Order: sequence, then structure tokens, then C-alpha cells
Amino acid sequence: MIKVIGVRFRQAGKVYYFDPLDLDIKQGGNVIVETARGVEFGYVVMGPREIEDEKVVQPLKPVMRIATPEDEMVESNNRVKEKEAFKTCVQKIRARNLEMKLIGCEYTFDGNKLLFYFTADGRVDFRELVKDLASVFRTRIELRQVGVRDEAKILGGIGICGRPLCCHSYMADFAPVSIKMAKEQSLSLNPTKISGVCGRLMCCLKNEEEAYEDLNSRLPGIGEHVITKDGLKGTVQSLYVLKQKVRVLVETGEDERELKDYDAADLEFKPRKRKENKENESSELKELEALERKENRSRLDED
Repeated sequence: MIKVIGVRFRQAGKVYYFDPLDLDIKQGGNVIVETARGVEFGYVVMGPREIEDEKVVQPLKPVMRIATPEDEMVESNNRVKEKEAFKTCVQKIRARNLEMKLIGCEYTFDGNKLLFYFTADGRVDFRELVKDLASVFRTRIELRQVGVRDEAKILGGIGICGRPLCCHSYMADFAPVSIKMAKEQSLSLNPTKISGVCGRLMCCLKNEEEAYEDLNSRLPGIGEHVITKDGLKGTVQSLYVLKQKVRVLVETGEDERELKDYDAADLEFKPRKRKENKENESSELKELEALERKENRSRLDED
């Protein structure tokens, strides 16, 4: 076991571990730490605690110091300077007529580096732009192209659920999301209903994927033939996945049929894989798959 604290930075949702040494560090406080980007101002989101050695990326760097009022003033001044830097960069982009959209900018705590985040449809030659910015700010300039999901993560916003975006509020990394997850949860395949503000499939589709896969594995498929506990034969019409109930059209007599609801455990059926008919896929599903392919290409370009 090793004693650590969890620290988060402004543009990173991920929590990083640091050695608290013998400092009296509490959750909700601020600290100054050294990272790969340089000296940074961090927010303590997890107070000192012991965790397994395997969960820590070695070497574990120590906290430099608890942030002082002077440090907090420097961080506040950096935010003011970032607003001016953003306006200047937008002007330079327009002057160079570059096809790129500036998302945000960030000073490292020590002021040795100024990072600009932007989106673009393709690759952008921004070498001359970097020279322009370096001549204005007299510090190291870094331009970083991000995808539309990263744009939403940086800017934040409100999702269709009415809550702050998961990626902006707590998510550390983006988990792979596929259309299969939406189908597994019997959600509408309308792109406007299962896409986030970034235009990609909602990250929350991943949250209940395992639960739905487990529940669906205990149910027959729609259209399958089943035998009920009272010996009636029928065809599955619809499913209530969370309740584990099945609506069956049963044969109650000659030319007589009736819809009845049964618990899945009270039915006999032969589990089988559901075959998808590609020819009958809706235009909405094809549009979603096109979005998914575009997202995968964007990821490869970013890598």
C-alpha cells in the first residue's frame, strides 16, 4: 500500500496521484505539483489515503507545496491573461485565413508554456501561426488539435438529460461507444435522440451496457416461439427487459389467440442469435453508422 492524494487540473478530467509527503493536505484544497508539462496548479479531489501499489504509475512525484494565497493569485492572473491570449489568437487565425476553430487556451502555472486547443476538419499547417503567437507572448507556444468530443469536454454544457456533460464533470477518458449498445438497450435509433451535444453517440450508452447484456441473455428474441408454464404455445411480441417480462401472443384454442404477459423464467425457449437484415436497416441507423465511422477516422488522425 502507498499513501497518495488525487489531483485534477483544469483541462483534464482525469485524476492524477501524487505523494503528499508529510503535508497537511485536505480534499478541496489546492497544491503546486510538477508534471510532464511543467509546474502546475492542481485541485485536490481526493484527500490522503492508501491504495494498492499497482494502481499508481511510477515514479510517484511528490507535492511541491500547498498552494499559498500568492499562488492562487498567480493562477487567477493566468486566467485573465488566457482571455486576452484567446482573442489575440482568433485575430491571428483570421489574418492567416486558417480553417480552424479555436476552443480554448491555457497557461501553465509557471507561465513557461501557452497551449491553444482547436478543432479542424483536416490537418492544418499552423507553423506560421505559432511564430506569430511566439512573437507576441514571448513564451513557448503549443497548438493542439482535438476532436469534437474533446471540444465538448473542454467547453462543457448541458446534456439532453438536463445534467452537466459527463465528460466535462467527472469522466477521465472516453470509453468506446457503439450503435450496438443503443440496440441492446432498445433505444430509438434516431440520431438526434442518442447523440450528445458533440454530435457523437452519447457516452452514457456505456453505463448500463453490461447490465442490459446480462438481462437480454435471459430473454427470448422478438418473434421467437415459446411454450408457457401452462403449456400454451405462442410467439414473442415484445419484451420488458428491466422487469424480465415477456408479452406473448398465445394460442388459446382453434383460431383463438390472446396477448398475455409472462415472467421470462416461466417460459421455455431456445436461445438463438438474432440475425440482422442489412437490407432492411433504416436510414437513421445508416446515418449513425456513418457518424461512428467518421469518429473512428478522427481518432486515427488525432493519434
